[in-house]
Amino acid sequence: QKMPPSLPATINIREPRWDQSTFQGRAKHFFMVTDPRNLLLSGATLEEARRVVEDYRAGTVHPGLTEDQLWRAKYIYDSAFHPDTGEKMILVGRMSAQVPMNMTITGCMLTFYRTTPAVVFWQWVNQSFNAIVNYTNRSGDAPITPSQLGTAYVSATTGAVVTALGLKSLTKHLPAIVGRYVPFAAVAAANCINIPLMRQRELKLGIPVTDENGNRLGESTAAAQKAIFQVVVSRIGMAVPAMAIPPVIMNMLEKRAFLKRYPYLNAPLQVGLVGLCLVFATPLCCALFPQKSSMPVSSLEPEVQDQIQKKDPRLETVYFNKGL
Repeated sequence: QKMPPSLPATINIREPRWDQSTFQGRAKHFFMVTDPRNLLLSGATLEEARRVVEDYRAGTVHPGLTEDQLWRAKYIYDSAFHPDTGEKMILVGRMSAQVPMNMTITGCMLTFYRTTPAVVFWQWVNQSFNAIVNYTNRSGDAPITPSQLGTAYVSATTGAVVTALGLKSLTKHLPAIVGRYVPFAAVAAANCINIPLMRQRELKLGIPVTDENGNRLGESTAAAQKAIFQVVVSRIGMAVPAMAIPPVIMNMLEKRAFLKRYPYLNAPLQVGLVGLCLVFATPLCCALFPQKSSMPVSSLEPEVQDQIQKKDPRLETVYFNKGL
């Protein structure tokens, strides 16, 4: 039996498989990255994928390795290991955990929105989860201190709970459908607080900027601001379908005899509807901006521009990992 031809060592697996300059290419990439099935992979499978990827990057091609197997290993590796630090990410913080975790939490926030203790509890659960995700998917390789983590977590949770309770009291005398949108408003507000706070170190010290080939040129706070803004927009966009469509459907269903007869189906139905929305909204909103984002050298801080000018006077664009 003939052995398959050896794979060339020239495939660039540092970049995604599909063209990231198009929305369609980014969407295909993020459907792979956010695939919840990656959570079920064993530690041995993850380590094997890491070995294949790191060996290939070092110029060692495993015998019999096909291109499809190489890309599969790359996406398994990317789903579990941080792109800047290379460390294994916390399970619930990985992008592949977004759909199952968010569908459960969001479904419960939309179901149990009528009482104050329920609002407080589910907003706290949601912000605890968000804090883990934002820390796990931060940009750059600089560590964040426990005190910074604690401040960010408390501020974001307080912001979300205060927003939710404030809006809940304002909607008491409004139609029931309006009350159903309180969780979304609280989540949107909390994202604007949580993400910048969890990534405050990047805003103070900057994130690594590189040339097209990945050569590190310095750290930029202007790049950090752009990265965090893009992530906030993506996260709020991700929440829109999951928190806007199910309330309309549930409001209609609750007026029918079916849900009045089987009220215990309320929560499972809500969670299922949210999950259906998130399966598509999560990768599509992650794809709004390229993971490897870019900006003109002229938009960076003057001192970073000077640094880059000394290294490469002709360079016009720098690149950075925006985080997720």
